[in-house]
Amino acid sequence: MYAIVKIAGKQFQISQNKYIYTPTLAEKPGTAIIFDQVLLLNDGESTQIGAPVVTDAKVTGKVIAHVKADKLIVFKKKRRKGYKKSQGH
Repeated sequence: MYAIVKIAGKQFQISQNKYIYTPTLAEKPGTAIIFDQVLLLNDGESTQIGAPVVTDAKVTGKVIAHVKADKLIVFKKKRRKGYKKSQGH
């Protein structure tokens, strides 16, 4: 059983008891959240495709934590030219 849900303008395939990483949501960690923009719903036997969303279909989840990705360092250099540039976030 899985569903394709639209979250923050992006589409995610969600299965039961699976974790997904989404863009940061406004809810606080530990709160339940309901996604009502279900684009596709598959229960193993039949598939419902929405036009644009499946009516009366909702997916519930829970916000575990807000995490950030690892820091990224960009270093550019041209040898013998004296050009060095460092960026990072």
